Amino acid sequence: QVQLVESGGGSVQTGGSLRLSCVASGYIARSYCRGWFRQAPGKEREGISSIYNDGMTTYANSVRGRFTISQDNAKNTLYLQMNSLKPEDTDMYYCAAGACGQMGIGSTNYWGQGTQVTVSS
Repeated sequence: QVQLVESGGGSVQTGGSLRLSCVASGYIARSYCRGWFRQAPGKEREGISSIYNDGMTTYANSVRGRFTISQDNAKNTLYLQMNSLKPEDTDMYYCAAGACGQMGIGSTNYWGQGTQVTVSS
């Protein structure tokens, strides 16, 4: 059974940085993409970044140039380095894995439980 466990969320001021981590346990197909989504209460979940098994990455326009996705296959861990954080980045952030589409994860098979990021002005 696959489990994804996020960590690294917290509260920072505008312009600050955080690094999220997502440790996977269980078998995830090597062909799968992994990525990060975020969601605020009452809003749709937004895909913000994905990484393919060949290392290619995708980013939403809202985070491109500020966030960097990476993975350590030896540790089965996915990361999201978030710099120049803004109040509008305040959300619950979720790690995910699933079949790849044209722009990252196309169909999500696994979700983490989420980690809260709060950015104050």
